[in-house]
Amino acid sequence: MANVHRFAIHNGALVVATDIRLSPFQTGLLSGWGLFSTLRIYGGVPFALEDHLQRLAADGARLRVDVEDWLARVPELFELLIAQNRAAEAMARVYLIRNHGGLLDRPVERKTDLLIFTADLRDWGASAKLRTIPHARHAAAPLAATKSLSWAHNLATLESVAAEGFDDALLLNERGEIAECTSANVFVVKDGGVLTPPLSAGALPGISRKTILEGAAEEGLPVREAPLWPSDLRAADEVFISSSTREVQPVGQVDDFPLPPPGAVTARVRRIFAAAVKRYVEAHAKPARATGAAPVGGSRG
Repeated sequence: MANVHRFAIHNGALVVATDIRLSPFQTGLLSGWGLFSTLRIYGGVPFALEDHLQRLAADGARLRVDVEDWLARVPELFELLIAQNRAAEAMARVYLIRNHGGLLDRPVERKTDLLIFTADLRDWGASAKLRTIPHARHAAAPLAATKSLSWAHNLATLESVAAEGFDDALLLNERGEIAECTSANVFVVKDGGVLTPPLSAGALPGISRKTILEGAAEEGLPVREAPLWPSDLRAADEVFISSSTREVQPVGQVDDFPLPPPGAVTARVRRIFAAAVKRYVEAHAKPARATGAAPVGGSRG
């Protein structure tokens, strides 16, 4: 369980996280109508923040969640929160919760609430064990691949496979193709090249996935999107998964089938990812400066 840091951002104010109060009349809170994104902070810099904000904006348009006013303020709010929590190396979550519509619709002060917190990093281990789950993604669904607050299906699946000793689930779509894991994208190495499921398979457009695809292309590593089935993992030379907090993690087992250990291609992808992080942090790091503690305000649901 992640150790959530003391301070959070709620509706633009810096507050003590345990003092946050959410209203029982928030439609998004009770119905899962909202968005979230998970980020990794390196050296006090939230990595690929622009990409996360772009995805939140796109998902907001699809899910009819008004996000534009908040997204413009997120960078400055992140700077404030990271400094207050001294969260130079950490993970973070951004939540956007819709306040209107549905059965409990009523006049509201804000159409959407914003919540940001930081937390300690998790140790994901040297490799992951995955359990295959059929029919866990519906690739043809109109809202497939949106990262919404309606996340219970992923959490219930993860809890179920964890009880069997697995680290995550390998989610198949209605065609039996690999889509993704509950919180990571999947990559297969075969004959020196890298393959990953296309978004049309139901995969989330992960920010780490994008970083790997772009970095591999720049470095001349053959990489392409292609439909994948569980049999492709069993025949692979290497398999790894990616997410903002995992970065690049080898997969050592799928169901009861052991996979080859990580090799040269996985190591190369790790170097490509690390180089992308280094470039971004160097470009976005701000000079250190002495500042007093920011005022801590209250919050309302």
